[in-house]
Amino acid sequence: MVKVLVDIRPSLVAEFFHRAFTKPVVEIDGVEWPAKWGTTEVSIEPGAHEIAVFFRYKGQRAARLGEGTGEFTVPDNAHTQPRVTARLGPRNGSSFKIKSA
Repeated sequence: MVKVLVDIRPSLVAEFFHRAFTKPVVEIDGVEWPAKWGTTEVSIEPGAHEIAVFFRYKGQRAARLGEGTGEFTVPDNAHTQPRVTARLGPRNGSSFKIKSA
């Protein structure tokens, strides 16, 4: 297993609101992982993966708000911890932009 760092940030304009009222969620290959605003660590197998990042209002269990999707690959011999960034746009209805490094 390889630990992947997923850095999840709301826009600066709405940061206070999101930290107070929402929780981000990371989904990798169809499996949801609870996350937090900031950096979340997820253990996965090497190989190609599909990722989705979205948020829910605290107390919700099914909503997928602001969902952004992407793909990334974890090499078998990763010498550094793979990192994925997810940034939520500033407007209401914005989605996450996902980049892998």
